[in-house]
Amino acid sequence: MTLQQLKYVIEVANRGSMNEAARRLFISQPSLSNAIRDLEEEFQIEIFERTNKGISLSKEGTEFLGYARQVVEQAELLETRYGNKKPSPQHFSVSTQHYAFAVNAFVNLVRKYGQEEYELALRETKTYEIIQDVKTLRSEIGILYMNEFNEKVINKLLKDAGLQFNSLFTAKPHIFISIKNPLAKQSVVTIEQLENYPYLSFDQGEYNSFHFSEEILSTLSRKKSITVNDRATLFNLLIGLNGYTISTGVLSADLNGNEIIPVPLESKESINVGWISHKNISLSKLAISYVEALHEAIAEN
Repeated sequence: MTLQQLKYVIEVANRGSMNEAARRLFISQPSLSNAIRDLEEEFQIEIFERTNKGISLSKEGTEFLGYARQVVEQAELLETRYGNKKPSPQHFSVSTQHYAFAVNAFVNLVRKYGQEEYELALRETKTYEIIQDVKTLRSEIGILYMNEFNEKVINKLLKDAGLQFNSLFTAKPHIFISIKNPLAKQSVVTIEQLENYPYLSFDQGEYNSFHFSEEILSTLSRKKSITVNDRATLFNLLIGLNGYTISTGVLSADLNGNEIIPVPLESKESINVGWISHKNISLSKLAISYVEALHEAIAEN
């Protein structure tokens, strides 16, 4: 085993493609494949599963990647400290449901810890894909919510993937609406009062199950409903159509302006928002710092 082989594994995992990794490493694809196969033979494990559809980490490979990242990170610390070597670009990825506080935390992370070079990723995506991203280590951390309705399904997926859920906060449901909405001045609204307003929700693609919905009370029938793919579009429709969506009530004026406000929704439901990660893989320094930034962003709201 060499440090270079470990770096090869990390790059292939980051790119999800042997060809793309070889291009970025400035080596031939056969040389890269042979180096990784040599490593697999040395440890008698299959790090990557190879199919007609491409390459992906195996279960053993996922665990191996966690250790490889730690070894490479420690080696780079030594080289930087004693060899006057320029630090290599930082790598960190997070996949999240559409939460403004997650973006705020990411912004603060980059401002505080970003070096001259970094390769970071923030993916606001679908619930099922968040779990898959963390399972395959495409992202180190995922952010989603659980409640009484979806927790059995979500917990089973997390258990099968070797992931754990870490609670950030529990909130009562709120609606997000335009400040010009007739309901904006109320101290609390009911489901019945929302009947004639367009209901906005995030599309979950092929896994469009009620259990993967980003909004609680997803099984209720609505006279008017619109699905969207991104937060900017949803907020534009909240304003343009006097629509509403259901969320935690945690909103960032810095990112979203003052045109959208949260109003408490009369409901016995609760929303437990948290972050997921691999059970048996230590978090990188950037991941640990991001979790700290999450807590700080939530405390500010």
